[in-house]
Amino acid sequence: MCGIAGTYRWPDGKAVTDRLTDILAHRGPDGAGRYGRPVGDGEVHLGHRRLAIVDLSDTGAQPMVSDGLVLTYNGELYNAPELRAELTAAGARFRGTSDTEVLLEAWRRWGTDCLPRLRGMFAFGIFDERTGELVLARDQLGIKPLFLLRRGGGLVFASELKALAAATGGRLEVDHGALVASLLYYWVPDSRCAYREAEKLPPGSWLRVRPDGRTDRGRFWDLREVAAEGRERARSGELPDLAAVVAESTRRHLLSDVPVATFLSGGLDSSYLTALAARDRPGISAYTIGFRAEDARFEAMPDDLRYARQVAARYGVDLHEIEIAPDVLDLLPRMTYHLDEPIGDPAAINTFLICSAAREAGVKVMLSGMGADELFAGYRKHLANLLALRYQRVPRPLRRGLSAAVDRLPVASARRGYRSVRFAKRFLSFADLPEETAFRRSYTLYDRAELLALVDPDLAGTVDDVLTEHADVYRDNDLDDFVNRMCLGDARMFLPGLNLAYTDRSSMAASTEVRVPYVDVEVVRAAFAVPGDRKIVGRQGKAVLKEAAATVLPREIVYRPKGLFSAPLRAWMSRDLAPLVREVVHDGLLVESGLLRRDALARMVAEDAAGHRDYSKHLWHVLTLEHWYRDATSGSGGDARSAA
Repeated sequence: MCGIAGTYRWPDGKAVTDRLTDILAHRGPDGAGRYGRPVGDGEVHLGHRRLAIVDLSDTGAQPMVSDGLVLTYNGELYNAPELRAELTAAGARFRGTSDTEVLLEAWRRWGTDCLPRLRGMFAFGIFDERTGELVLARDQLGIKPLFLLRRGGGLVFASELKALAAATGGRLEVDHGALVASLLYYWVPDSRCAYREAEKLPPGSWLRVRPDGRTDRGRFWDLREVAAEGRERARSGELPDLAAVVAESTRRHLLSDVPVATFLSGGLDSSYLTALAARDRPGISAYTIGFRAEDARFEAMPDDLRYARQVAARYGVDLHEIEIAPDVLDLLPRMTYHLDEPIGDPAAINTFLICSAAREAGVKVMLSGMGADELFAGYRKHLANLLALRYQRVPRPLRRGLSAAVDRLPVASARRGYRSVRFAKRFLSFADLPEETAFRRSYTLYDRAELLALVDPDLAGTVDDVLTEHADVYRDNDLDDFVNRMCLGDARMFLPGLNLAYTDRSSMAASTEVRVPYVDVEVVRAAFAVPGDRKIVGRQGKAVLKEAAATVLPREIVYRPKGLFSAPLRAWMSRDLAPLVREVVHDGLLVESGLLRRDALARMVAEDAAGHRDYSKHLWHVLTLEHWYRDATSGSGGDARSAA
């Protein structure tokens, strides 16, 4: 895992690339490299920061130059051994054992045709000295990020957006459409970028730039096609051996020349991976978190720690327990800096603190259960949307009466929160809506009217654009299976836009690589070959994955209530962060600039404080957005907390 950067026919390209690469130092503290060469009427410069995982010697250093090709690469190829054997048989010669060298030789032999053959996570830039062409590529599922900015025939790219902001002297203009989208989702979708000129290379695609300024793009992998192929496999009765697929993916993800550990929350996904990993790596370390007792009690959070201990004891795992009692006033600006864009999920803090603890213990690589919920319908929203179809058959007068009764219930008292009431209010907010609208409303923060009331009236058209984009992406398939339509929507929007994004930024902020065995091309193919009625059975989400896990894990772990990889937000908001919330509502830059309306924010604060509605997640995101916006408009160019 590394940080990559570069410029192509860009003014003062060497100095810009040097600055880009320096800003990415946290992604690769083990080494740095630069490459430069004239191209056309300008120059190409490539930079690299190395986190040495496979082949720790200098033969794995980058940018890697070999017979006219130059590669700067961020990622891991889990099928590198097979590709190496095939390339060796075809006459390729290797100096070391890195997957970087395998990727370079695969490109030499197959060009862009090598991309669908790669199994792993990656983002890279490869320059051909003979043609003067630079190609950028990003992995199939968007695990690794790649930001770029084009002007005229020139281009600048980097692993993180803050680097591009700094390289342009802090002169990038904030995209208000992206900010509106972030308010809706509490993250910026992968189709948008927080700065107007910048963009994210889409997952499963490549971009080529030429010395004469021409560019072309291509897509080498499409989730819609994979889902459609899976539907045909399911119709033929060809169900995958999911236990074998997940076990094989986990084994491949352990490929490393340095120690590997796991996240272990005590939930199904991380417990399953940890048990499988312990088979191959006896005594493997795992890291889990707990919260201050008073915070967990106020939030009514389940006790996940005892399940993590049970899994660790059963499989001989060396469990490290971290109690999180963070100074959130200090962590909020640090995380805002590292997350690059306004992302309002406090799970990013958990990831950062776990990875920091692991790194201090000498661990560079962690396995995460990320992705299983999206692919196998494990979130409460998936079951809730199915239940909503049944709820809509209840006579309307009864529904109105139930909704009125639940609306009067408090979500918290002065001493504790009521999770069941929060869930009931959330369910009733979308249960009567049409499919796509209900699905969106089941996981986003606002409905259309609420969002319009919150933002500058001049942004009303932007609100509708954002909502239309969600509808277009969700409906962009011909699946006849409601559960798999939801899973496809999550895999295209929720997974790359939020979960993979914060996992990459939070872990790399601690100079740690996180691998995601469920977000693997073969696991994804298997997931969409499973019909929805095998994913949700009765009121049991992830049913087919639980069947596979039950061959390894005890039933008490497999069928326990779903845990939460989150944080005690209500406790933080009512205690640690209450003064900051008041400051942002009354004197914040978002309010002063007119982007957000003070009366709407004040109403949320009052209703949350009274315990009538739970707006803790909404207000947390407003805090992250405020901190991000202050930096983005200060002209600091992303350097404000580069030493944080």
